[in-house]
Amino acid sequence: MTQKELEKYLWGAATALRGTIDAGDYKQYIFPLLFFKRICDVYDEEYDSALAEGDGDIEYASFEENHRFQIPKGAHWNDVRETTTNVGMAIQNAMRTIEQQNPDMLYGIFGDASWTNKNRLTDATLTNLIEHFSQHKLNLTNVPDDQLGNAYEYLIKEFADDSGHTAAEFYTNRTVVKLMTMIMDPQPGESVYDPTCGSGGLLLNCALHLKEEKKEYRTLKLYGQEINLITSAIARMNMFMHGIEEFSVVRGDTLANPAFLENDELKKFNVILANPPYSIKSWDRKSFESDPYGRNMWGTPPQGCADYAFQQHIQKSLDNDNGRSISLWPHGILFRDSEAAMRKKMIEEDLVECVIGLGPNLFYNSPMEACLLITNNNKDKTKKGKVLIINAVKEVKQDKNIAFLSDKHIEKIYNSYKSFKTEDQFSKVVDIETILENKASLNIAQYVSNVDNSVEQISVKDAIKTWQESSEILKDSMNELFKILN
Repeated sequence: MTQKELEKYLWGAATALRGTIDAGDYKQYIFPLLFFKRICDVYDEEYDSALAEGDGDIEYASFEENHRFQIPKGAHWNDVRETTTNVGMAIQNAMRTIEQQNPDMLYGIFGDASWTNKNRLTDATLTNLIEHFSQHKLNLTNVPDDQLGNAYEYLIKEFADDSGHTAAEFYTNRTVVKLMTMIMDPQPGESVYDPTCGSGGLLLNCALHLKEEKKEYRTLKLYGQEINLITSAIARMNMFMHGIEEFSVVRGDTLANPAFLENDELKKFNVILANPPYSIKSWDRKSFESDPYGRNMWGTPPQGCADYAFQQHIQKSLDNDNGRSISLWPHGILFRDSEAAMRKKMIEEDLVECVIGLGPNLFYNSPMEACLLITNNNKDKTKKGKVLIINAVKEVKQDKNIAFLSDKHIEKIYNSYKSFKTEDQFSKVVDIETILENKASLNIAQYVSNVDNSVEQISVKDAIKTWQESSEILKDSMNELFKILN
């Protein structure tokens, strides 16, 4: 299959569910089934290869070392396909058996979809889904990791389009992801962390970034935490579908129970990329006031907005020597009065390297403007005591209800970040003393205006005079026209 044919084939499974369940729930069923089919087809492929290698020795072909994942007897895709009644129960049992047989890598990966609820999914519907997926072999020979991984990302994007307000919980605009990855520039052997990883797009793109640059991407250490069960499962499947094996994605609440600890402290990472949930109100502010991991070093955010709780978690999780971070936020994090004291301490510590103002609609199903906040624990000596502020609000292309960055936009923003220079109407290098004098505000428009000052400005009085003169000229022209017509 071509890439387009593969995508059409996989999306056909989702269309089979139209009218039976909400579009926002497609991902709960399609992704687990796709992964189930994939690992069973790969198991068969490995079995045939080992059988040939062992001169037809069936016992040898079944040895664990010949298989990436173990598929127990009775839990294979073909076993479920032969089931005609209580199909949902057969699917659920097979998935749970596979998880139990592969506890280190696959435990909980199939999520908690209600396969046995016949009011939602009848035997006929599930049988149709099974038969749809059974049309093609999804082994490595027919569908290599890169091809299936791209198709998986395509499905994530399509499900985001169909999911309404819940899309932002698991999907970050992929053009913004590309820009964030380019700016962070992860290197082989480094550790990369996303504290609110969604479907794993930011983490995955770090590995793909190195792969595109012909660098050793398999030594990259990927870590992620995600509060939603099905979304964390999607992230893990996403890694496997792309052929990534060295990763750890854990389900849990990052603020209440951070998953990655070393010696009773937060684990430190070289690179952190994040698109945290913005302005959440339901969080344990009381516990954060006396946080055991010291994440309240700048203060405790207000109950109605936990943004700086996440930002402090990010900063506390950075490697002390070369840690760097980039996080996607609404513009409010740059200037809100309720967070001014915390922002002031962050700036005083000379941690902020760059702020990039992005345009509207880059958050899924939200018209607000986005910004990128970049911090660095080891700023270059030429950047110390300074912050680069980039006003790229106009560098965005609108497409229906979502916006994106074109390659041209990404290149312009990235080159500006790398040059770290003032550019008229686009970027400005600002001393932190100036920022602190402005009440620690990082408001983009306060420092970089994208109004073209080369255009001649006129007073209101002159504008009225010009308008009146133009009106008289128009009136005379109309009178001449009426004379001719008469």
